[in-house]
Amino acid sequence: MNLSFDFFYTSILLGIGLAMDAFSVSLANGLNEPNMKKGRMCGVAGIFAAFQFAMPFIGWICVSTVAQYFKAFEKCIPWIALGLLGFIGGKMLYEGIKNKDSDEDKPAVGFKALLVQGVATSIDALSVGFTISDYDCLHALLSCLLIGIVTFFICFAGLDIGKKAGTKLANKAGILGGAILIFIGLEIFITSWF
Repeated sequence: MNLSFDFFYTSILLGIGLAMDAFSVSLANGLNEPNMKKGRMCGVAGIFAAFQFAMPFIGWICVSTVAQYFKAFEKCIPWIALGLLGFIGGKMLYEGIKNKDSDEDKPAVGFKALLVQGVATSIDALSVGFTISDYDCLHALLSCLLIGIVTFFICFAGLDIGKKAGTKLANKAGILGGAILIFIGLEIFITSWF
């Protein structure tokens, strides 16, 4: 397999498609933390990008080695995403309602919560391993790297948009961010059945 235009085009399109859930969660994180600094934004976008890089590659490894086990696990993916995003979104929603009239800054989403968000928004990317199963290891790595890079920039944009909207929405941002996360979890779950 060579590095053709189609290879890059397909990988970038996969990256855009896979990054949409992470974009929405980034938007919610930006809403929740409107004073987020550029360095933290890079770190948050980097976590999402790392998971979007790793999950398709793990999927590729599974398809290349233990595909029969992966097919059984694939049915659990929507349930896992719903549970993780529902939990984090519910927590943000609760804290937003509890502190609705407070003028103090909302706490930043912690590292553990970011890891959970990263898993929840990228777990469906495991199935991309099937899409790239005919790639050799080097091409699979490069494709996953392109997916990660695209995700980084899309998530950074989501954080920036969320920050700008968050300063305008003030105290309602945490509520909106939590509702968005719950909606994304439900959307992943519902669309997996159709």
